[in-house]
Amino acid sequence: MIGDGEEVRFDWRRGGAAGVGLLAALILLSMVILVKFTNDNRERALNAERRAYDVALVVRNVSSNISRAEAALGRFVLDERKETGAIYSSDWELAGYQITQLARLIRGNDAQERRVQELQSLYRQRGEELALAARAALAGQDQSGISYFYQAGRSDTLTKLDSKLNEIIVSERGSLRERIEQSQIFSAEADRFTDYLSWLGGIVAVGAVFLGVIAVQALRQNAQSRRDAENEAERAEVLELAVRDRTQELWEANQALKAEAAEREAAEAQLRQVQKMEAVGQLTGGIAHDFNNMLAVVVGGIDLAQRRLNGPRREVLMHLQNAMEGATRAAALTRRLLSFARSEPLLPERVDSTDLIGGMSDLLDRTLGERVKVEIDLGRETWPIYVDAHQLENAIVNLAVNARDAMDGQGLLRIATENVSLAANEVGDVRAGEYVRISVTDTGCGMPPEVLERAFEPFFTTKPVGKGTGLGLSQIFGFAHQSGGEVGIESQVGRGTTVSIYLPRTEVAASVRVHPAVQRAADAEIRVPGARILLVEDDPRVRTATVGALEDLDYDPVACSSGAEAIEIFQAQEFDLVITDVIMPEMTGPELIRHLKSSYDRDFAVLFVTGYVGEGESDELRGYELLRKPFTVGALASAVSSALGRIASELPRSSAAAAKG
Repeated sequence: MIGDGEEVRFDWRRGGAAGVGLLAALILLSMVILVKFTNDNRERALNAERRAYDVALVVRNVSSNISRAEAALGRFVLDERKETGAIYSSDWELAGYQITQLARLIRGNDAQERRVQELQSLYRQRGEELALAARAALAGQDQSGISYFYQAGRSDTLTKLDSKLNEIIVSERGSLRERIEQSQIFSAEADRFTDYLSWLGGIVAVGAVFLGVIAVQALRQNAQSRRDAENEAERAEVLELAVRDRTQELWEANQALKAEAAEREAAEAQLRQVQKMEAVGQLTGGIAHDFNNMLAVVVGGIDLAQRRLNGPRREVLMHLQNAMEGATRAAALTRRLLSFARSEPLLPERVDSTDLIGGMSDLLDRTLGERVKVEIDLGRETWPIYVDAHQLENAIVNLAVNARDAMDGQGLLRIATENVSLAANEVGDVRAGEYVRISVTDTGCGMPPEVLERAFEPFFTTKPVGKGTGLGLSQIFGFAHQSGGEVGIESQVGRGTTVSIYLPRTEVAASVRVHPAVQRAADAEIRVPGARILLVEDDPRVRTATVGALEDLDYDPVACSSGAEAIEIFQAQEFDLVITDVIMPEMTGPELIRHLKSSYDRDFAVLFVTGYVGEGESDELRGYELLRKPFTVGALASAVSSALGRIASELPRSSAAAAKG
């Protein structure tokens, strides 16, 4: 039994030893696994930490390169030097390459990848904003480059870029802290199991030694990791100081750039003022020169007519005709000046350019002569336009006469129309939309670039003295802009010139009739002798002359000087026609007519007389007759007859009463 018991005890001890050994082996294996697991997590934490530092370094480099690129662009739009532009381009492209590096560094992190994609989108958006200023500076458009750079500076895209870069850094740092905390937890667990393992060192000496070696290695790695972390921290601190210094330099450079921009803006404002005064001086000199010439003809003709009143009738009439011609030329010059200033009273109507130009063939042939061959190419289904037809005819005739002079009276003149769709600023300051292009092309001498640049300046002409006023193209320029269009000009020396008028397409169906002093007679005049006419004119000399002309035309005029007087007279009497000036103090002509139409249930005709129409008042004249100042008695007679013709179906009450008497 004892033997059996001893044998059992021996087995129990052997089994216990085996169990203890197995347990120790399991513990050792567990400790090895835990230590390896801890080391793996520590390595991942270190890798994450290094990646975080790399990400931070790349992010700061991106921010620094973007700042340098914008600073270089600021200098580029000011000095327009290609070297400065190259610096801007290099720094900007380097920032883009570093953003691509950043995308590779954060690969595998969905949240960071999304932030980097947003960063790339903001980078492209900012690049498009800065590219406008860069292209303008490269093209030598200093004003546009500075304007675009200023607009880019006011954009919030750069702030969003910096915010997105900061989000990336903050996210990486948060991830780093989580890794470090996990590493510390596993390190503590490893230390605790190492203590347990030391208690079993006597039983499993080899295992204890092995675990000790592993612990020593782990401690060394931990120490090395700490040293590496300290080194990285020192590197990060040095980098932060460098970034801070660079930021300070960029801020100082930005302040200097702002000061320089302010000085440049002040200098440009002073230059613009000088240019304005020079333009005013040139315009005033041109007006004074031409008006003095015309007034010399008027004054001289009238003076000679007065001296020859008792002389031959033919000589007196000749001098009066010379004075009338000078006055007519002065009126035409005034109209051209108003057209250039976009103050010519335009009364637009729906116009088919094909019909209008097609009906000008005889006029052009008589004006240009037989040696100029006129070729008309009218586009199919040309869109309707909404313009003053008379002014459009004048513009085409002016271009044709200029072309004839450029060809020395002999050559080929081509007038063409076509439908075009223009983008914004494709021609001058034109708005985007659909336009009808009316082009006049000659085979003349053409213009050199220095002449082409000044072609639309008032009183600028290359013709000999006495051959032109220099207002033709200026008048066309003002007419086109006042009609909502634009003018383009192309020319080559020795090959000819093409001037194109772009007028916007319209669907408006309304129309008006206009009676300028040179208006061609249309329908037969309707004369109503004795018709009662109310004349409203604030200028006493014009009022007296108009009353005399109306009396000579067998009308019965009543004159007053203001809208208030006209209302009082209109209350007491009935009139067949109201003739009123457009621009008057206190109450304008359109306001007077609007008041009379709304306050009195009477049918009367309306004739507006004006030499200038303010902005927005042309619309109020639509549907009525208009007579431009200065005018002749014949033009007044035609205008009055046309105005009375609008109510021709109903005889004037005064005339009916006279007929009964």
